[in-house]
Order: sequence, then C-alpha cells, then structure tokens
Amino acid sequence: MKHFNSLIGRAALLLVAVLGLSAFGSSVLAQTENTPFPQTTELQHGPPLGNQEFVQLLYQLPKQPGLRQRIIDDLRKRGIDFPVTPGLRSLVATKSGNDSSLLRTLEEADRRRTNPTVASLPPAAEGLELLERTRKATLGAAEGMPDYLVKQQITRSHAYGQSKNWSVYDRLSIAVSYRQSSGEDYKLLSINGLPPTQDQTYGMKLGGTTSTGEYVSALSDLFRPESRAEFQMVDTDTLRGRRTIIYEYEVKKEFSRQTLGWGEGGSMRQQTISGYRGRIWVDREINRVLRLEDISTDIEPGFPITAASKVIDYEWVAINEQKHLLPSRSVVELTDLYRGQTEQTRNEILFRGYRKFGAEVKIIDIDEKDFPPDKPEEEPARPEAPPVLKPAPKKP
Repeated sequence: MKHFNSLIGRAALLLVAVLGLSAFGSSVLAQTENTPFPQTTELQHGPPLGNQEFVQLLYQLPKQPGLRQRIIDDLRKRGIDFPVTPGLRSLVATKSGNDSSLLRTLEEADRRRTNPTVASLPPAAEGLELLERTRKATLGAAEGMPDYLVKQQITRSHAYGQSKNWSVYDRLSIAVSYRQSSGEDYKLLSINGLPPTQDQTYGMKLGGTTSTGEYVSALSDLFRPESRAEFQMVDTDTLRGRRTIIYEYEVKKEFSRQTLGWGEGGSMRQQTISGYRGRIWVDREINRVLRLEDISTDIEPGFPITAASKVIDYEWVAINEQKHLLPSRSVVELTDLYRGQTEQTRNEILFRGYRKFGAEVKIIDIDEKDFPPDKPEEEPARPEAPPVLKPAPKKP
C-alpha cells in the first residue's frame, strides 16, 4: 500500500453554532421557501412496481450498477404491489452486493404497501414543523452537552481502483474527549493492539485516512444559520424500530466549513473546502436525528481526494445517569487519485464506553484502562455502507 495521508473533518466551533441560535428561525423559513417540500401525491409516479419488473431490474444490476438509483427512486415514488419474502431479500442482497440503502428502501416500500396511511409522508406544513422542532432540539442538546469521554474502535481498509474489494490494513483504538469550551480532542491508544510509538498520533503523522467531527459538530454545523442548508422531505423509514422522516439536504460550498486535507510523509500538503449534501433520518416523535449521511460536493478540480462520504448512526447513551443522543457507529469513505493511481479507503468506527470527562483530567492522561473491556457481542455484523446520492436536481 502506498503511503499517503488524507483527512476529512469540519473546522467547526460549537460556540459559533450556539451564538447563531437567535437568528436561525427566520433563516430556516427563508431556505425552505426556495425548496418547497413535496406533497404526498408527488411521490406517486406510475403504477406500483410488480414483482416481475423488480426482479428483472435486479438481474441487470451486476452489469449496470447505475440502475441502483433508478430502482431506489421507483421504490420510493411508485411503491410495490407484492410482498417482500425472505427469498426476495436474499436475491436483492446477492444482486446488489448487499446494498443497505436498496434493502432499506424495499422494506419501507413494503411497509407502505401494507399500511399506506402510517408510512406515507405527512403534509408539507407538518414536515416543515418537524424539521424546525428538530433544529431547535439538536442545537439545544449541543448547548447542554456535558463534557464526556468515549473510545473509538476503528477498522481501516483500502481498495485499489473503484473495486471496493476492501482489505484491512490496521485497527486503531482512539480516546476522544469532548468539552463545551474546546470541542473534540483525540488521542491514539493503540494500533493493532499495540501501544503507539512517541511519534505516532491520531492525524497526519499516523498515515492513512483519519476523520474528525463525528460528534456534536456534525449535526450542529448542518443546522447552524451560516450553513444556509436547504432541506427537502423525501421519504419515510423505520430505523431501529422508530418511525422516521427522511430529509435530503444540501450545503453549498461557499457556506460550508467541511474540510478535506491531503498530505504525504506525515505532513499536510493540501487542504480544500467542499460543499456537502446527504440525508438525515428524523424521529417523528422525539424530533431528533437518528442517522446522518453526508457526501462531499464541489471538490476542487485536481485535488487528490476526489470523493468523500460519511454515515453516522446516533443512539441514546447514559452519561452521569442522563440520556444523550450520541454516535454509536460511523463509516467514512474517501477516494484519492495519486500519481495516476486511484485508491479507496474506508474507516469503520464504533463508539464505546461513554462517560463523564472530569474537568481536572487531560486527554493525554487517558489510556485503555480508563474504558470498560470490549465485549465481542457489542460488535455489529458490519456498519452500513456510505451514501451514494443521485446528482442534485438542477434548479430553474
């Protein structure tokens, strides 16, 4: 494997998001007026997909992977008129390479088929109200977040070309602290189970792909007024037993603070700001984001990193006997072009052992013994794949 460094993160300060609270309400309304939410009827285009048509499309997928987005769109817009059986799920997994987005969309189409009232999109006004409540709840939670400590277990893989034939090259253990006053801080605890050397830190000197901003900053950045995010209600889903509304969003490059960095030999060589867009899954009852998908856009031509995406799943954890919605797992993928050779990297991240971080403790003093032992049964089979979004629609 060639030695390179790449990094994705946000140069985000929580203070900025908090200071923008008072101005955000009018900003949201101005944004959504330019991108109106679709009514429920706008999702209905043509007759429902029949079993035979759906299976025929599946069999074309291995040779025509571009059909994936068309199938997902048809499932969302047209629905299905057939039950989803275990055999059909197995066929979808085989023909799509176990594509999580396609499988999830098919399951949601089946829920709409059996219970169209519960699974349908709400009216536009209701969707806008849910988004506004979620904005307030997210930024309020960020403002009230306690200082905490958590361990990241990161499996890093790479693949040559566009093959996604992943090969694991190392496993990292990272301590991450969060403070209201200073944001997130990172310490490398181990590499493949061994303590790091003195010159190995979590960042450019480590080599490979690293990422920051999976915590409070990822969501608060999206909802802060300066980002001028545009949202559109597009689908429903059931995520970990919770009924959710899916919103697509876009943050233009000129309003973004998402940073991509690339280096060589342990030093940062180039950095650029990209735009980003993706989807959020919002719990319809508790007004909180349960999943965020993010894909970089408008990456500077000629920049070594040509693509970047991220998925974050959020779950409730207890810190000092108080429940907080924080990341449970994440997947980060980058594609880089270096000296004519394309390579993809994938970081699968698990978040374990959340606890209160004392004011007198420093991240440099933390080691493995400060976290509970890892439990094999806590490991998920495999984190979900990063998002692949259709091209953004051209606006008139």
